[in-house]
Amino acid sequence: MSADWYSWQETALIINVRVQPRSSRDEIAGVLGDQLKIRLTAPPVDGKANRALLKFLAKSCAVALGQVTILSGDTGRNKRVRIETPQSLPAGINAPAP
Repeated sequence: MSADWYSWQETALIINVRVQPRSSRDEIAGVLGDQLKIRLTAPPVDGKANRALLKFLAKSCAVALGQVTILSGDTGRNKRVRIETPQSLPAGINAPAP
């Protein structure tokens, strides 16, 4: 099962993300259309927001940093992110059917 903003490729979770850098705290702000909105304190300079996003998602999904990759959108606010075998799922994401 999936929604418009996420899908499963076998055991990998693919999420469409909208990043809001320079926020007051790191948090998931909810679903915005077909994207999960994530607020980050990091500025969008020299890849700092991308690194912060990867760390935030790795911690949120209880996986190693190396299991989270940006598939597209390196230089924009809209990104596609792949998380290999997440151990914990953010609210609103259902586990894949066996």
